[in-house]
Amino acid sequence: MKIKALLIISIFSFCSLFSQEIQSPQEYLGYEIGSRFTRHHKVVEYFKYVSNTLKNVQLEKYGETNEHRPLYVTYISSQENIDNLETIRKANLSQTGILTGTTDNKKAIVWLSYNVHGNEASSTEASMLTLYELVTTKKSWLENTVVIIDPCINPDGRDRYVNWYNQVQNTPYNSSQDSREHHEPWPGGRPNHYLFDLNRDWAWATQVETQQRLKVYNKWLPHVHVDFHEQGINSPYYFAPAAEPFHEDITNWQRDFQTQIGKNHASYFDKNNWMYFTKESFDLLYPSYGDTYPTFMGAIGMTYEQAGHGRAGLGIDNDEGIELTLIDRAQHHMTTGLSTVEISSKNAEKLNTEFKKFFENKDFKYKSYVLKNENSDKTQRLINLLNKHEIAYEFAKSGKVKGFNYSSLKEESINVSANDLVIHTNQPKGKMVKVLFEPQTKILDSLTYDSTAWALPYAHGFSAVASESKISSSKKEMNNSVLNSVNTSSYAYISKWNSLDDATFLAQLLNTDIKVRFSEQAFSLEGNNYDKGSLIILRHDNVKNQKFDTNLVDIANKLGRKITPVSTGFVDSGKDFGSGSVKPIFKQRVALLSGSGTSSLSFGQIWHFFETELKYPVSILDTDYFNRVDFSNYDVIILPDGYYNSVLNKSTLDKLKGWVRSGGTLIALKNALRSFADKEGFSLKEKKSDDKEKSDEADLTPYEDLERERTNNIIIGAIFNSKVDNTHPLAFGYPDSYFSLKSSSRSYEYLKNGGNVAYFTKDAKNVAGFAGVKALQNVPESLLFGEDEMGRGSIIYMVDNPLFRAFWENGKLFFANAIFLRNSSHF
Repeated sequence: MKIKALLIISIFSFCSLFSQEIQSPQEYLGYEIGSRFTRHHKVVEYFKYVSNTLKNVQLEKYGETNEHRPLYVTYISSQENIDNLETIRKANLSQTGILTGTTDNKKAIVWLSYNVHGNEASSTEASMLTLYELVTTKKSWLENTVVIIDPCINPDGRDRYVNWYNQVQNTPYNSSQDSREHHEPWPGGRPNHYLFDLNRDWAWATQVETQQRLKVYNKWLPHVHVDFHEQGINSPYYFAPAAEPFHEDITNWQRDFQTQIGKNHASYFDKNNWMYFTKESFDLLYPSYGDTYPTFMGAIGMTYEQAGHGRAGLGIDNDEGIELTLIDRAQHHMTTGLSTVEISSKNAEKLNTEFKKFFENKDFKYKSYVLKNENSDKTQRLINLLNKHEIAYEFAKSGKVKGFNYSSLKEESINVSANDLVIHTNQPKGKMVKVLFEPQTKILDSLTYDSTAWALPYAHGFSAVASESKISSSKKEMNNSVLNSVNTSSYAYISKWNSLDDATFLAQLLNTDIKVRFSEQAFSLEGNNYDKGSLIILRHDNVKNQKFDTNLVDIANKLGRKITPVSTGFVDSGKDFGSGSVKPIFKQRVALLSGSGTSSLSFGQIWHFFETELKYPVSILDTDYFNRVDFSNYDVIILPDGYYNSVLNKSTLDKLKGWVRSGGTLIALKNALRSFADKEGFSLKEKKSDDKEKSDEADLTPYEDLERERTNNIIIGAIFNSKVDNTHPLAFGYPDSYFSLKSSSRSYEYLKNGGNVAYFTKDAKNVAGFAGVKALQNVPESLLFGEDEMGRGSIIYMVDNPLFRAFWENGKLFFANAIFLRNSSHF
């Protein structure tokens, strides 16, 4: 009887766990989901409430944003699965070869990611509804499925949008498109704190949100990953299958199951008479999206797009006169989320079988990628990126290696040493290796959504080869340790200049009031050779700094910079340290333009560069008052990509010209150049098309071909090789060529009265990525980076963005050179 009683109690306890009443989001928050926007902290409170109430829900904090908002994932499954969560995780990873041990995993793992774009805010509302339904009405699906929910990838952007909307909305809301609540101010809630698009950061991992998320993602490698989004107010719902082009390494199973998922969604949307579309607009090529990155890591990666975006608010009338409400938007996202879990649960065994097959990486054309370690700073930066993705790397054995040379675009043999980096494709994440390093992406359709080239050897500035044979290599640790010591009898200290890390070192010296010079000429001294741009820190310049030696050595050791003490300024060859060729580096006062008209993404990339990489102060000026600023307070003014017709009127342009002539450095990026091109007093000229077709000639292109015809005039993130004048200070630290990522077809002529620092020759062509045939005509014999000298100062034109998404590592030193090595004043 006692045993029977215990059994009854045990059964009752088990049943009560799942019959335990849990409050719905509406009951807990006190309002219907969709009737208002929920601030991020309230969303977190609800997820905490559910996880504290139910034992089959676990909440894990995985990080924090720049604005100190917490980042969470939630694990939802059956009680048995939650009790064995670590065993399930390890069994799943063992299927990939990352872990050894049992591969008998039959549980589907589904990861749902919400609100990567902060003003696409309906998805976080839907995450609460989805959680509630899973733990109440859909519990049977959890018997063989682990669901991971990230309710908000981008809390900073979401709260920026929600706080603004709550401040300006009408009560009740006004559905007219003209109402203020449907017009977000600059920069909008889409990006994160540094105004980065987190949906394009998965592979590059430049942002703290991404870096912290990847640590959890790599622990699990789910079978299905969904990224929830919103699009324009006039578009119906979009779900899988995705549009062409698919990357060639996406498997037939991944394609097929997308279709199965789409059909499952369609069955629910059809019953509710909800409109939707598939197979359009959103392709699977660029590797840094929330659908493609998981795809290349073995998942069924998908984007779901609900109409709405930042314009919709709580409700808006679209162009058809149909009111689109937040309540509807959240319901649609909840439906596709639940449908995804449902069909994954029904196919759990097949998902595991195909997931395991994905990691059989043996048939790639290139077996190894070899990167010359000509610059240890660059090598370490690439290793840091590989570590974020837990991609294995080794080091070559000395000898010759034959393969496709990224620079010459030919099959060649090169000599390699034991310090050169080797990344093999025969490893668990070999498909991702292949995608990130492939010299030329195979593009089946030019109608693609984003950049079509991103090869890391180009982005990081490596001499590299892709070999069809597996290269002999071994594992070892890079030894970058540096230990400098004080030498109070030295005449000066010398440090190299060929990487962003050197620029960060310079910035910290200036921040600490240590005065620095650089040499415009190569020189040799005391048995060592030094390149142009080398930093020279003279005791003479710092004689009043009582902590000069100790502060200098401390900074150098902290940043891993080798500083060489020398006993004289009398060089063996080159120019002595008292020469006019050894120029002072001024502690530049830098201003950066922001606000309406400025590309928020371009501004964010520069802001992020100063604060997180260069670690140097920058003053942010707004376009609203830019014309009233006293420019004499600044030595450098930076104009990000943007459209400044109303900001840079004749009066402000004249004011800027006067400031430049007085010694200022003006740096303009991409479309900011249009404010100077073809205008009196500036040498910049836009390059006109050589297309001979008459502008008044009738266009007989069939309607259905118009979109494809337009691709002839665009460049979608293609890589071009440029010629570099590395005798110019803007190019110090570079060889005589540079691979640039071009994302615009706009071109400019060589400067006739200025310095053409980097430019495309008459033979220029894209080495990787798509460029339309008409757009290609203007690239040869055009400017990339140039300097227009005016009086004592100069304007620096950057046609392409050297800081693109913070992942184009090889362009960053150009930007640092523009800040520090031009128009330096005396101390």
